[in-house]
Amino acid sequence: MSNGRPPAVALDGIAKRFGAVVALQRVSLEVGDGEFVCFLGPSGCGKTTLLRIIAGLERQNLGTVRMAGRDVSALPPRERNYGIVFQSYALFPNLTVVRNVAYGLETRRMPREKIRARVDELLEMVGLSRHRDRYPAQLSGGEQQRVALARAVAPSPALLLLDEPLSALDARVRVALRGEIKALQRRLGITTIMVTHDQEEALTMADRIVVMNHGVVEQVGTPFETYAEPASLFVARFVGRMNVLAASATERPGYARVGSMELRHRGAPVQPAGTRLALAIRPEEIRVGAAARASGDNHVVARVSGVQFSGAFARLTLALSGLGVPELECDLAGDALAESGAKEGAELPLVLPADALRVFPEPAA
Repeated sequence: MSNGRPPAVALDGIAKRFGAVVALQRVSLEVGDGEFVCFLGPSGCGKTTLLRIIAGLERQNLGTVRMAGRDVSALPPRERNYGIVFQSYALFPNLTVVRNVAYGLETRRMPREKIRARVDELLEMVGLSRHRDRYPAQLSGGEQQRVALARAVAPSPALLLLDEPLSALDARVRVALRGEIKALQRRLGITTIMVTHDQEEALTMADRIVVMNHGVVEQVGTPFETYAEPASLFVARFVGRMNVLAASATERPGYARVGSMELRHRGAPVQPAGTRLALAIRPEEIRVGAAARASGDNHVVARVSGVQFSGAFARLTLALSGLGVPELECDLAGDALAESGAKEGAELPLVLPADALRVFPEPAA
């Protein structure tokens, strides 16, 4: 790594099968010291299996796992120096908050005064000092997860593993805990790997996102890179909202046929004319109304078939003719809605900017 130290975690050719089911296909990946990495993907993509292999809770069929340069591939979990937080909290119901957090320190036979000081420090960090003598059943879900987090980091492990830690919580608590977990991770400087199927969690919390699908890593990148420059049609569809247009390659460089129109796009042609492609554009990248009239490429006329107003922005559903797709989604800032003239039944000029039209060498369907 750039600091001269080996990666906190290095995976080389990890493969895993469960009978005839292939869970992971030769996954290789490095996680830097102090980095926050999210494994993101749909259910069954292999992300939890990969986390469990790092933890030693599953054994890979092929490949090696290294932590700080040490091969831990065959070591049991207790010899891998990590803390882990599960979706289900997994607290000891018969122990108070203090005793839950202190548990890992007590098993290491740390002096009592040091245990007390460390527990007090962590309870202050997670905002639970006044609940120190309560039992898990007396806490909310969010409070229980804070206890689980404090317990996991109490022994100062080299690595923190988070397995869908927020998915059992309601939406408001999830949003609050995202920021708290990220702040705690930054304060402690602990390398963290989190499994999630929630793209918003990954985008707001991660330094880098590992997008997985069918046991394969589709893309590794920063949240901005993953959102703005998806490496595949799967990533484009899975991370954020994306309009996808079925297209075909043309003889003209930089153009693709969509329905009865030819649209200019940002990519060079990579397939012979007639080859099926996909063009993709984010809802917020479509220009409407006056913004569309000022642009020179890819003009379309659409009828507004729906308007969803959510305060900060409005999502328009646009019925098209000539593009071979029934509808597009377009997001407008709330104050731009009136200026656009968008209301149900209205016809609006649109532009699909060429520099926003990504081209993928695979069919849209």
